[in-house]
Amino acid sequence: MQIKIAPSILSADFSAVGEAVRKMEAAGADLIHCDVMDGTFVEPITFGGQMIKNIRPLTELPLDCHLMIAHPQTQIKFFAEAGADIITVHYKACAAISESYLEDTLALIKSYNVKCGAVVNPDVPVEKIFPVFGMCDMVLLMSVFPGYGGQKFIPSTLEKLKKAREYAAAVGKPELDIEVDGGITEENAAAIKAAGANVLVAGSAVFRSPDPAATIAALKR
Repeated sequence: MQIKIAPSILSADFSAVGEAVRKMEAAGADLIHCDVMDGTFVEPITFGGQMIKNIRPLTELPLDCHLMIAHPQTQIKFFAEAGADIITVHYKACAAISESYLEDTLALIKSYNVKCGAVVNPDVPVEKIFPVFGMCDMVLLMSVFPGYGGQKFIPSTLEKLKKAREYAAAVGKPELDIEVDGGITEENAAAIKAAGANVLVAGSAVFRSPDPAATIAALKR
């Protein structure tokens, strides 16, 4: 299974995001991870669809838009039309609205011919999103609590990754992209991949590296 590295522009200098995206593509990134925060579901506010629209012409890499927002259905149109390649939404945000909100949101994303995915926080059992694995192009397991970069990886994520990979295989999707986000370093990447993840979101590890290309290569190895 292909290992993919998705640098998170949350760790970039926001005064030069376009330059950062170009740099990550040149360094060997496979996706650009775009952390969208609304100040409600998580405390900080980052950016909206306009940012995606502005960086879309600057890279051929897929834009992986992770919506950490309270009412994702209100924003799907904007991100899809701005050029997002995949949009992931949080189980916790959707479940707070209704039982069907997650499934309905994933269907809405797909209606724009955009890939979709579901996300669980560290305090949410991965089993909560098992019912929508069939709809998902990717599932994302947070290995830190969302909102801030630079946090340490939560070890219990490894067991959740194993369960996710086993369940994906059991439902006929052994090649499902399983993404993990938070605290990924060269030191823990091997264990994370062995547990079942094949898409690693790397923020601080890549953007603070003196040699991003070497760091991305090391994470893939």
